[in-house]
Amino acid sequence: MTSRLLPDRKGTAVTRLLASLSPLSARRRRGGLSEDALTDTALPPGTPAAEARGATVRLGGRAVLDGVDLTLVPGEVLALVGPNGAGKSTLLAALAADTPVNGGSVHVAGRPAGEWTARELATRRAVLPQTATLAFPFTVEEVVRMGRAPWSGTVREDDDEAAVAEAMAATEVADFAARPFSSLSGGEAARVALARVLAQRTPVLLLDEPTAALDLRHQELVLRLCRERATEGDAVAVVLHDLALAAAYAHRVALLDAGRLTVAGPPGEVLDPGVLSRVYQHPVEVVRHPRTGARLVLPVRDRAEDARPG
Repeated sequence: MTSRLLPDRKGTAVTRLLASLSPLSARRRRGGLSEDALTDTALPPGTPAAEARGATVRLGGRAVLDGVDLTLVPGEVLALVGPNGAGKSTLLAALAADTPVNGGSVHVAGRPAGEWTARELATRRAVLPQTATLAFPFTVEEVVRMGRAPWSGTVREDDDEAAVAEAMAATEVADFAARPFSSLSGGEAARVALARVLAQRTPVLLLDEPTAALDLRHQELVLRLCRERATEGDAVAVVLHDLALAAAYAHRVALLDAGRLTVAGPPGEVLDPGVLSRVYQHPVEVVRHPRTGARLVLPVRDRAEDARPG
């Protein structure tokens, strides 16, 4: 089937296309999802936003995630850290119910992940993958507006304009809203992808390496946004390679190694130089900033003059 994309009253082709693919009214007539099932996304008090219980994922006969127990709760930023191949992205995808587990279980908003429909999940958690590619020449604003697709046909569709504008302003992409997404730099594209996730307005954010392509200023911006969402009561899980960012912004840190959870807890407990040196197989030191007292996680290096060839 082919669809001709024409701008709608909101100035974008995206809203009409997505609405035509899954109109809520048609699902009602078939006895499918009710609007309440989509829009009532509040978590009962004490309910984890997402939870892995002995979660195991096997790919190619290898356990890339091996019996992990981890809970993400509202009001926190949880940083997933560890070396390459530790299982961070796989764990995030499992918590999102995007990757099925081969053993154990995953619960989202207190229910087994498999009991939610795809659209119900999309109104409860928003996922930022490592990379974002598009085959069509959408503008920046159209890409951000894609985050509103789960609310099509519900009362929350009335929030589309405000949600899109707020997300673009927060990520500092509003100035190039009309540019084609394909024309952006890596860092600009990463911020637009994050804006799409923020526009979705879900109580759970699952972000896979959102700072990887960003400069120092925008790395700080993204983690501040994560903290703001947590302060407002949302749950945020973020995969990070920069341990200093994890120390500065995360309420809890989960350290993975070879598919297993090594330790999880407050940054001061998890970011131990002995544990990090063992897991990363490189000597690490953790020092306090002389002015702020913040933890700085640094690899141990030879002095430049000692390392210089004689």
